[in-house]
Amino acid sequence: MPATDTTSPAAPPTDFIAEGMSRVDEVIRSRLASDVALIEQISHYIIGAGGKRIRPRLVLLFAEALGHAGPEPYEAAAIVEFIHTATLLHDDVVDESSLRRGRATANALFGNAASVLVGDFLYSRAFQMMVSLNRMRVLEVLADATNVIAEGEVLQLMNMHDPDLVVADYLRVIRYKTAKLFEASARLGAVIAGAAPEIEEACADYGRALGTAFQLVDDLLDYEGDTQALGKNVGDDLREGKPTLPLLLAMERGTPEERALIRHAIEHGEVERLPEIVAIVSRTGALQATRDAARTEAQHARERLFVLPPSRAREALLEFSARSVERSS
Repeated sequence: MPATDTTSPAAPPTDFIAEGMSRVDEVIRSRLASDVALIEQISHYIIGAGGKRIRPRLVLLFAEALGHAGPEPYEAAAIVEFIHTATLLHDDVVDESSLRRGRATANALFGNAASVLVGDFLYSRAFQMMVSLNRMRVLEVLADATNVIAEGEVLQLMNMHDPDLVVADYLRVIRYKTAKLFEASARLGAVIAGAAPEIEEACADYGRALGTAFQLVDDLLDYEGDTQALGKNVGDDLREGKPTLPLLLAMERGTPEERALIRHAIEHGEVERLPEIVAIVSRTGALQATRDAARTEAQHARERLFVLPPSRAREALLEFSARSVERSS
């Protein structure tokens, strides 16, 4: 598939789980109910913004691929979407973001305090839902994932404005902050289906690799995309002082003057010279190298799928990994 294809990676041409995703949306709407008006308003605002719904899809696809046909995957898929949404609310406050999915962020509209507290509501509601499933392994997987995600958030905060960050530490943040919930979503499908431990681990490996690939592409699109297509402000990572892989590689490969320019921009969150920095990361091949790293992760994800029996769900997961890497939004 050409890299210019802007089709969402979350919506394959034959979306046979559309009905299942509709059921997940029904669960989400019913579980958002609260007597506190502001909670309902903000929750519906952020959930209603849409998004690719990748994590809930992973739950449904792996459950189907392993032969499960009960109602549990819909509840589990809604839980991971609640956890993901809570992290978005908190992320946007920490990052002082003003735009997400093409709309004003909740913190921009309702304020930081309300956004943080509603994020807490979504986390706690997710744990209520976990308990209702009455599956200790489900609770264990999601409790572990939520804790690791929080560690990733703190690690990223510690790395802000640090141009000397090494690639291994950058990748550690991705594994914790982004890939962990992908991993948990894929693992949940296997857990609910009662898969053997080695099958569960293969599914988790797929999710971890896919999540890593997805974040690598997100990071390169901050220097290659445009605001309208991305639904967020281009250059936000630089403004926030995030030393992502395109910048780290550009510093390794650039001239001393280029290296000094990027270092200063990371240290000060400076976007005034963003066009120059975009030119540097492109000229040095840093963008292509980042996409190549994402393709390597996606290939690893695909290889792990062959422990599953052939099925339409497995084919969708294979396609999913390819599309998520070659996207441009």
